[in-house]
Amino acid sequence: MSDRAPNDKPIWRHLIRLARPAQWAKSVFVAIGPVYWLVDHTPDDPGRFVLDVLLACAAFALASSGCYVFNDIADAEVDRNHPRKKNRPIASGAVPVGVARWFAMGLFAVALLLVVLLPSGSWWVTALLLGGYVANVMLYSAGLKRIVIADVMSLSMGFVLRVFGGCAAIGIAPTTWLLNVVLFLSMTLAFGKRLGERKAMGEDASAVRGVQSRYTDDLLRMALVVTAVGTLLTYAGYVTTREADFTWHGFNWLWLSLLPATYGLLRAILLLEHGEYDDPTELAVSDRPFQLAAVLFGAIMVVLWLALRSDGDFIPAPP
Repeated sequence: MSDRAPNDKPIWRHLIRLARPAQWAKSVFVAIGPVYWLVDHTPDDPGRFVLDVLLACAAFALASSGCYVFNDIADAEVDRNHPRKKNRPIASGAVPVGVARWFAMGLFAVALLLVVLLPSGSWWVTALLLGGYVANVMLYSAGLKRIVIADVMSLSMGFVLRVFGGCAAIGIAPTTWLLNVVLFLSMTLAFGKRLGERKAMGEDASAVRGVQSRYTDDLLRMALVVTAVGTLLTYAGYVTTREADFTWHGFNWLWLSLLPATYGLLRAILLLEHGEYDDPTELAVSDRPFQLAAVLFGAIMVVLWLALRSDGDFIPAPP
């Protein structure tokens, strides 16, 4: 077999594209649970804590890449009718199907190996959750993606299982508020992707993604707003529950984090509505104002966390 693809680029470069490394940004959801756990706890071994979280993030990133490969194999014919997806490695013929299958299996194997490196008390739970994540994606590719609403629920569960996996890696359980925020946020992203596709491709959206024939612009707008509001209200509830921890001079400073969170979410909806992006992940890695909002949100959380741990004027957290 030649090591050159039809466009004369080395096939390994097409394999990297096939893995969609830009989508690895979604693995940040794996780290959300451990990060928020740090607000009230201190790990016995910080180095091991960081390593375990990174191992879990990498495992879910590689597993997601393997799922993308199998999805691209199944959708190759349909992708050839898509204005952008027709250039994907399998749809364009740059990577043979046989090579793609072996590549996917290799990604799954490395992902499982990374999980096995976790502590003995947590690796098998994380492995089960990783398997559940892969099974969910395969079910999506096999048929759920053609069932209205169920397609979005399946995509959302992929993010929820990432959260469970990150928590399992360090032996903790996710809080209810965290699961609710992630569920509503991931549904917002999924409905936003559907709306973005319709805006970007118009009537051709149904030809590329069959389930689009059951959606309408108005339905997607309504679902997008409902889930976005659910996300913000759920997070606002968390801010309220932590008032005793972050109040200084009568003001709950954690409230400030709602500002960049609200701006970032509403900006994403705006850009998807105008068809400037048809994938929220691409928006997140490309749009500078959205990235600034995310950085500001993270900076606020870090500053407040340091203040809470400094035994300063903040009201101390309850035991």
